[in-house]
Amino acid sequence: QVQLVESGGGSVQAGGSLRLSCKASGRLLTIGVMGWYRQAPGQQRELVATIDIVTNVNYGDSVAGRFTISRNRARDTVYLQMNNLKPEDTAVYYCNMGMRGNTYWGQGTQVTVSS
Repeated sequence: QVQLVESGGGSVQAGGSLRLSCKASGRLLTIGVMGWYRQAPGQQRELVATIDIVTNVNYGDSVAGRFTISRNRARDTVYLQMNNLKPEDTAVYYCNMGMRGNTYWGQGTQVTVSS
């Protein structure tokens, strides 16, 4: 069984920073793309950032230039450094992982940014 466990969410004032982590565990084979998505109340889940096995990265338009995604050498942990946070970044952030044609999701971590 594969699990994704997120950590690092919390509350911060606008302009502040947070760092999210997501570690994959269980029966891991060749992990492909890992990434972060977010969902605010009443809105659809949207892309935040993804990183592939050769560290090509992709960012959502609303976070480009403020957020940085990275992964560890073992490729089983992905990080999201979030700087200059804005109230509109408030959402539940979900870790995502692709592996051998399957997609896995974490349970989500709340990020709240106050003005």
